[in-house]
Amino acid sequence: MAQSQEKPDVEQGGLERKMETRHLTMISLGGVIGTGLFLSSGYTIHQAGPLGAIIAYAIGSLLVYFIMLSLGELSVAMPYAGSFHLYAKRFIGPGTAFTIAVLYWLNWAVALASEFTAAGLLMQRWFPHSPAWVWSAAFIVVVFLLNILSVRLYGESEFWFASIKVFAIIAFIIIGLLAMFGAIPIAGYDHAPMFENFYSDGWLPNGVLPIFSTLLTVVFAFSGTEVVGVAAGETKDPSKAIPKAVHTTVLRLAIFFIGSIAVMAALIPWHKSGVDASPFVLVFQSIGMPFAGDIMNFVVLTAVLSAANSGLYVCSRMVWSLAQEGMIPRVLAKTNFHGVPVCAVMFSMAGSLLALLSSVVAASTVYLALVAVSGLATLVVWASVSVCHLRFRHQWVAQGHSIDELKYRAPGYPFVPIVAIVMCVGALVLVICDPSQRSTLLYMIPFVALCYTGYYASVAWRAKRHGGQDDAQNALQSVPQDVSQPHREDGQED
Repeated sequence: MAQSQEKPDVEQGGLERKMETRHLTMISLGGVIGTGLFLSSGYTIHQAGPLGAIIAYAIGSLLVYFIMLSLGELSVAMPYAGSFHLYAKRFIGPGTAFTIAVLYWLNWAVALASEFTAAGLLMQRWFPHSPAWVWSAAFIVVVFLLNILSVRLYGESEFWFASIKVFAIIAFIIIGLLAMFGAIPIAGYDHAPMFENFYSDGWLPNGVLPIFSTLLTVVFAFSGTEVVGVAAGETKDPSKAIPKAVHTTVLRLAIFFIGSIAVMAALIPWHKSGVDASPFVLVFQSIGMPFAGDIMNFVVLTAVLSAANSGLYVCSRMVWSLAQEGMIPRVLAKTNFHGVPVCAVMFSMAGSLLALLSSVVAASTVYLALVAVSGLATLVVWASVSVCHLRFRHQWVAQGHSIDELKYRAPGYPFVPIVAIVMCVGALVLVICDPSQRSTLLYMIPFVALCYTGYYASVAWRAKRHGGQDDAQNALQSVPQDVSQPHREDGQED
């Protein structure tokens, strides 16, 4: 049986397919390129050295590439909004699916709260006497409106937010290369610096181990690429748009991240890099660019707003998808005439505002626990995507389908998903070995156990209440009879 054809403009459950390839690519780039690159990349260079930082980012890029290949195949075969937990439900189990969705929602809800706080603080550079909360409140309203009005408006706004960041990175790399080769004078050098900083103190001045200690930071810096999967259900012609977005996104990310790190490392001595100042600002100031601080403040502000925009989108689609499955109240799946899940958007914004409130009134208790629990969510999602890819291919063949029937086949199967799983497990081992990260597991493990317990207790309670004739019963059917059939909101297959 060939793969099913989705309706061109309508996704099951009322969402509309309004986003194009350019939106999808920029949404993925926008979800990744943020404060991690603009502000924290100097820390990686300081810890691992110039070459070590490039190696760490190269490893991170490889992991992201493998994850995106698997996600691309799954998303083309099954282009559902809120895809991760639906794949997990089909190919792993409903309890795992529920847990993944909650973790991923919490990850973005907490991030959303921190982005609003950061946006308010960034505005104080230009308006030092204004309260940060006023600006935060204004940006909350803007992001909410961009998400509540239409998915097309969200896609367009994210396209332009991400475009500003991409332009800044391209300009940084070009100007940096000119300075490296002596075409532009740079403070502190009377000659072209070239690659002098890479070997002046040895190729790996701090040894090999710092590469692994910074690898976890690098992996998390790439989180957000997977948003392509969440948006699959609202993308026009996903069989063409998703593969193109996957390959374009990963290639650009590798160039932008590794290219930026190489320029930073070449122009800033590794021992002077850190988190006190953006390496982008340091480079621009060293070549005499006027208003370098203000320019980068604007770029970082757009990065923060872009992340907030994507965060609310992702949160709302996870809530919508859970409601569609009957795992949470179905009222949260209601959409307006523009195909926007308004109840899910409002619920997600309320959740992020509660997280924001906890950062003020309970920073050392509740907010600390929320940050710790959400910290490993991306790693869990990535690992689940690879596991689902393996299970999907196995069931596809077992049900009599040919691999040639797939509209998009991830190259390198099964090597790609297996290596990705190993790398995710390796990152988890790094968490265990890192004393500063180890406490994350103390919050993560009981929270995951609570999600599983809560889910199955809810299933049992609803089944008992309704005599077993309830959506909760369908939720226990984790694997469909035919993986080629489209998913429906009633939990059954066509």
